[in-house]
Amino acid sequence: MTETFYEVMRRQGITRRSFLKFCSLTAASLGLGPTFAPQIAHAMETKPRIPVLWLHGLECTCCSESFIRSAHPLAKDVILSMISLDYDDTIMAAAGHEAEAIIDETIQKYDGNYILACEGNPPLNQEGMSCIIGGRPYLEQLKHAADHCKAIISWGSCASWGCVQAARPNPTQATPIHKVPGLAPKPIIKVPGCPPIAEVMTAVITYILTFERFPELDRQGRPKMFYSQRIHDKCYRRPHFDAGQFVEHFDDEGARKGYCLYKVGCKGPTTYNACSTVRWNGGLSFPIQSGHPCFGCSEDGFWDKGSFYDRLTDVHGFGIEANADEIGGTAATVVGAAAAAHAALSAVKRARQKGDEK
Repeated sequence: MTETFYEVMRRQGITRRSFLKFCSLTAASLGLGPTFAPQIAHAMETKPRIPVLWLHGLECTCCSESFIRSAHPLAKDVILSMISLDYDDTIMAAAGHEAEAIIDETIQKYDGNYILACEGNPPLNQEGMSCIIGGRPYLEQLKHAADHCKAIISWGSCASWGCVQAARPNPTQATPIHKVPGLAPKPIIKVPGCPPIAEVMTAVITYILTFERFPELDRQGRPKMFYSQRIHDKCYRRPHFDAGQFVEHFDDEGARKGYCLYKVGCKGPTTYNACSTVRWNGGLSFPIQSGHPCFGCSEDGFWDKGSFYDRLTDVHGFGIEANADEIGGTAATVVGAAAAAHAALSAVKRARQKGDEK
């Protein structure tokens, strides 16, 4: 029988007080109120860890690099305590035939009860020979593991959408997980991004463990709790967008003042992700905060939509039916009119003062 999360933590010397504090922090990271902390604690105390097979196809390992930097909860707590990560060739100690044998052992032991986590995608051309794992195509390994899993998590834009491997002309025919022909029909949770935010990845696992169900998904299969709003909706530069204050060129005066990056290619108005709320590196920052426009890495096909610095067209401001150029023109007109009115009023006042002096 697999140990529960609480049993593992106590065996490692973690106090009850620290355990409950962890549950409270986890609830907060999921966007839940303090009343949910006892439910999380109960789940950790009573439910066995979820067996997970984490497979790698065509990818750059940025999803794993992001995952291990999670702060709430820590990645080590997820890997060592919350789940039973039986196979992940990036971070596991085993190698060679011993490592590959673990896949079949897990499938036999937990048939129908393990999570298949996929990082990267399979190439379909040449019977999958462009990606070989343990002497056989990743495509075969993926289908075999998917036949017996409980559900699939597609980590990152590679597994969710195909990403740069699937960019035109796509000579290997790299294909996102949900479009692989012949794949067993299992629930698929897409967690896109290049890479996804670390806390988003760990929160999805925590949610499944705590509530014994998958998070509510949008029509594209993404968790609504992280992908229901555009980055633009909660961006701290949004007021500048509405005011018609834009960076026209990198390092211009508008850039130094922190104006909106829309005109230099920011895809925040069409990108659904939690970057502007959860942010990166423990909530420290995100690309727009560092002065670089969002290029929509969590959206399908972002790699084939032209230059990352091509601006979107016909994006309307909040509450007004005008695009950025019209907003900017209107703002300039209003400012000019106000300046002219102020100058005229000042001239009238000076004339009156001179008349009174005479």
